[in-house]
Amino acid sequence: MRRIFLFDENSLNSSSGARTVSQSINFSSGQASGTQDAFAGIFEDHPGLNPNAERVVELQCVIREKFEALTQDPEKALIMAEASHGESDNIPFMESIVDDLTQNGVSGEAFQEALNLVGQSAASPLDQFEIVPLIPMNIGNFYFSFTNPSLFMLLTLSFFLLLIHFVTKKGGGNLVPNAWQSLVELLYDFVLNLVKEQIGGLSGNVKQMFFPCILVTFLFLLFCNLQGMIPYSFTVTSHFLITLALSFSIFIGITIVGFQRHGLHFFSFLLPAGVPLPLAPFLVLLELISYCFRALSLGIRLFANMMAGHSLVKILSGFAWTMLCMNEIFYFIGALGPLFIVLALTGLELGVAILQAYVFTILICIYLNDAINLH
Repeated sequence: MRRIFLFDENSLNSSSGARTVSQSINFSSGQASGTQDAFAGIFEDHPGLNPNAERVVELQCVIREKFEALTQDPEKALIMAEASHGESDNIPFMESIVDDLTQNGVSGEAFQEALNLVGQSAASPLDQFEIVPLIPMNIGNFYFSFTNPSLFMLLTLSFFLLLIHFVTKKGGGNLVPNAWQSLVELLYDFVLNLVKEQIGGLSGNVKQMFFPCILVTFLFLLFCNLQGMIPYSFTVTSHFLITLALSFSIFIGITIVGFQRHGLHFFSFLLPAGVPLPLAPFLVLLELISYCFRALSLGIRLFANMMAGHSLVKILSGFAWTMLCMNEIFYFIGALGPLFIVLALTGLELGVAILQAYVFTILICIYLNDAINLH
């Protein structure tokens, strides 16, 4: 479908009237040859209109048709045409756009400039979180496509396995650890001490049962968060469904541990000792809601922090780049300030990536301790 814009007399006589739409008429591509006749009829019926307005509208239509012929996309062509001539009613300028599109096509300055303008206007800080199917797979109504989050989770797992392989490839590591072995030992000892300090009421051997799961969770989140700081990568933990699936699976596992250890007595944590009987039903309901919301809060906290931090970095980076592209007078004032802010914020986001993995892990230990000791 193509679109002709009709303009009222007052808008066309104004300085920017050629851009004010009063109504639109859709017609099929087969009627494109009648475009000029349609415009001519409009102006014949309104002899008092601005004499240049007919030519302006005619050039707008020609520019749009040129873009449509080059892009084969009517909607994109309309957007690019709007971006190329903007609010201008400068006939020589619009004729130069037509000439450039006719002579140079997609390699011309007019097409490339319109493409850049459309890209800048359509850019969003949330575009970095878009899920893109890499290998589409459908089984009936079920969707099993291999997407960019799947790819980066696979890369995270591969990096983790390679790291462990390089550390242990000589049969348990070196007596004098190298840099990679020191890193793994540091992470191992850190999580082990965290489990020992946060989970009470158990012997050391029993605590070791929970340690592998907690260690793998911490390393997975840490590598996913740090991987998201690499340009053109994907932040897996910025998607709520991924963090929610992780938090719900851990929540269900902790609840099962509580029932295995205490049986039905596990429900006693819903009613604190010494509570007056009239308040018991209210407190039981309140504690139950609070307990169930742990699964949500655990996932939302990680998702919100990672998404907000990366969005802020994207926004300020775009602002810094825009200021950097200004003229030289504003270079030091307009560009260096935002650039330093982006660098500082990137360092802060790097710290947040590590901190959020730690917070998620320590909350797992606290919730596990509550289930074991009924706190």
